[in-house]
Amino acid sequence: MAERHFVPATPQTVRFGMFDAAFEPVLTVRSGDTVTLECMSGGVEVMPEPGSGFDIPEALQAIHAARLERIGPHILTGPVAVEGAEPGDMLEVRIERIEPTANWGYCAIRPLAGTLPQDFPVRYLSHIPVDRQRGTCKPAWGPELKLSPFFGTIGVAPPAVYGRISSREPREHGGNIDNRELVAGSTLFLPVWVAGANFSAGDGHGLQGDGEVCVNALEMCLTGDFTLIVHKGGGLDAPALRWPRAETASHYVTMGLNADLDLALEQALREMIAFIVSRSDLTREQAYQFCSLAVDFRITQSVNGEKGVHGLLPRGLLF
Repeated sequence: MAERHFVPATPQTVRFGMFDAAFEPVLTVRSGDTVTLECMSGGVEVMPEPGSGFDIPEALQAIHAARLERIGPHILTGPVAVEGAEPGDMLEVRIERIEPTANWGYCAIRPLAGTLPQDFPVRYLSHIPVDRQRGTCKPAWGPELKLSPFFGTIGVAPPAVYGRISSREPREHGGNIDNRELVAGSTLFLPVWVAGANFSAGDGHGLQGDGEVCVNALEMCLTGDFTLIVHKGGGLDAPALRWPRAETASHYVTMGLNADLDLALEQALREMIAFIVSRSDLTREQAYQFCSLAVDFRITQSVNGEKGVHGLLPRGLLF
């Protein structure tokens, strides 16, 4: 029988801005189990001033006080190992629930970062109130916006040969994908690179536009429920899945990641062609034409070194 587990965000259960195949799991579950991850966001440099009316969660204060080793910008809860997962398998991550857990988030412009670093060289930080009951936020300088929360960074351990790497750049293990399609009810498929897969999540986003152009979304604390399922040898995606892929209530989603945006598009397109051919009777040529007729390709994010493009195939058109 599938079980439910909870991993709180503590100095012992989080990593600050890094992935490494050598990290020991904080929990081991069985395939089909559901794990709730409490995820914190933000370093001390982006915290609101005392008396601002914004509450800093005790868990986040404890993480700051611990002065953990830090490489990249994201606080990641995990990793969680899944029994039986081996390199070459596929991990299905069903995103069951996402819950905002703070009454604020932040959005920042940083020097030398973002899509237009030459135009915006001065730091600019906004703390944005969040109404969790109504599911909205309202910047002091703008209109009320509806939340659409997702985890910007979600992935498994990278290949062991990479060693310890920053969480900034998304790669074949997932990581800082920043794909706003991955809301509750969606499913992410990840290739497994190490025994146990070693799943982590963090970098909560209250909402984000495609592109994430200033380098931040509405960065905030979230808690998520994830059901983790191992598919041996890639399951339906045999031969083994090579890059992250997703499914939502309305679309099938392929992804491309590359420092060159053109090459990221090419990768997302090749992955979509391969996906269509594997699930239909179309030839590669027909699938290529179909992508031109009916698949949308969008800029996922343009600010993480490795840029992202994702393709959206509407459900029901082919299969």
